[in-house]
Amino acid sequence: MNFGEVLIVLLKLAGALAVFLFAMKLMSEGLQKYAGSRLRHILTKITGKPLSGILAGTGVTAIIQSSTATTVMTVGFAGAGLLTLGGAIAVVMGANIGTTITAWIITLFGLSGSGEGEAVPLMPMIIAAVSLIFIFSKKNRMQYLGQTIIGLALLILGLGLMGDSVPPLNEDVAHSIAAWGQWGYWSILLFIVVGAILCIILQTSSAMTAVILLMASQGWIDFPTSMALVIGQNLGTTLTAQVVAMTTGTTGKRTARAHLVFNVAGAIIFLIPFYPICDGVMYISERLDGLLPSIPIIPLAITVFHTLFNVVTTIVLAFFIPQIVKIVTWMVPDKQEEGEEEFRLTYVEPTFLSTAELNLQSAKSEIEEFSKRVLRMYTFLPGLRTAKTDEEFESIMDRVAKYEGITDRMELELTKFLTRIGSGDVSQHASERVSTMMRIIDNLESIGDTIYQIAMTRQSKREDAVHFDAHLNDNLAHMTELVQHALDVMDSNLHDYDHVDLDATYAAEHEINVYRDQLRAEHLDALRRGVYNYAIGNAYSSLYALYEKLGDYVINVTEAIDSSRKRIE
Repeated sequence: MNFGEVLIVLLKLAGALAVFLFAMKLMSEGLQKYAGSRLRHILTKITGKPLSGILAGTGVTAIIQSSTATTVMTVGFAGAGLLTLGGAIAVVMGANIGTTITAWIITLFGLSGSGEGEAVPLMPMIIAAVSLIFIFSKKNRMQYLGQTIIGLALLILGLGLMGDSVPPLNEDVAHSIAAWGQWGYWSILLFIVVGAILCIILQTSSAMTAVILLMASQGWIDFPTSMALVIGQNLGTTLTAQVVAMTTGTTGKRTARAHLVFNVAGAIIFLIPFYPICDGVMYISERLDGLLPSIPIIPLAITVFHTLFNVVTTIVLAFFIPQIVKIVTWMVPDKQEEGEEEFRLTYVEPTFLSTAELNLQSAKSEIEEFSKRVLRMYTFLPGLRTAKTDEEFESIMDRVAKYEGITDRMELELTKFLTRIGSGDVSQHASERVSTMMRIIDNLESIGDTIYQIAMTRQSKREDAVHFDAHLNDNLAHMTELVQHALDVMDSNLHDYDHVDLDATYAAEHEINVYRDQLRAEHLDALRRGVYNYAIGNAYSSLYALYEKLGDYVINVTEAIDSSRKRIE
């Protein structure tokens, strides 16, 4: 082949691969939109037992056809405290099993039947025709199902185009590939490295699986080489999780490392008895070939091995999850200072996915972090009253000011992120969630501003040498406790939008309002009787009013969640 012919072949392959990747994206997005918030509910039902995590990871990945998306959601849940590290590892293990569904789809639908002599293969056209039943429906979920079916049709069409683009295997190339396989285990290791590199380049294990199946079906590679490429592909796919975890917290990094440890351990398990496993898989595939006669034996064997690799590795390593937790904890130790007073979004920027539902989970996890920062900021206020020296007081004021700046920037970045989600193709459910989260972050930032105003009032009081007696200090201390309880209820409600405790929220606000009214009445009476001067009274009334204002913002958060839930229902 001359240079021009090679270029044409490469362009045809690139175009076919582009159709395949677009089809995978379309199908995955359709499935994710169709499944909606149910994806989150599946993961929130995980118990401490590894089996529940593995089943959840398998199910979610099978639904959304993206192990990366499942991993991102898992990192979000673990970071928010809804999953232990052990539970997150179990989900990642299950995700590896779920991703084998793609290989079976390609093998059963993309490689069965030849379609030779047809200008356009019949199978994808039939599947595309079925989608017409759904895409013109007035219901969004039915349209998403139609999108999924069209994605499947394009996937099969793209796979066929890739197969047609692969040139016949000439003798020189066959001898070269055969020569690379003459070095025993060294050849296996070489092809593992090649598989990992190709998967990193393609940035998707699904495309790599398709490439391996097509190369095998065209006779470019034999079965042992295909097995080595599959092992390498499993190693290469861990890079995405490592990159995503670079800007996350400790739990996210540990989950990503666990993904790497899992796949490396699986590679070692299958490398030691590599050739006996090769014979065993081929034996199983020959038995299956009687049931699936239209599928070439080598691609079928590759799919069986891909499934066997992930299932067996998961079964074996599930018994060693505690040990994996220790290993990744050693690999990513706890920091002496977690950097809580530095501005850093943990979940959203590096993990923007193609589907609103999954991005909303990242945003929800970030909002929970926002709430934790606000609660942490609130705990500084009592120290301003008890500070013995100016240096101690100024140190606390600096921390309050720093946190106030962080809340401003978090609101800005989260608003930009949510706006980006809302500007895309989103479901009604997702649109409601975006609006809810916008209201929540606005009120969280207002809570931060109010805490800062309380601190500034304390600073002015100190500078003006205004002193409260024990009774006034006790009153403000009790108000501080009431608001703290309200903040705790709010923070709890932010963990589960579908089960908010509205009664507890209203009860907490009622207590704050009643106590505020009591303090106001006592304050006005004290002013009339001349118990304290105007400067003391002004500082005192400003403080309890600001605390009551905090209570208003707190209930706004829960009401935003509850009203959104009612609209969605």
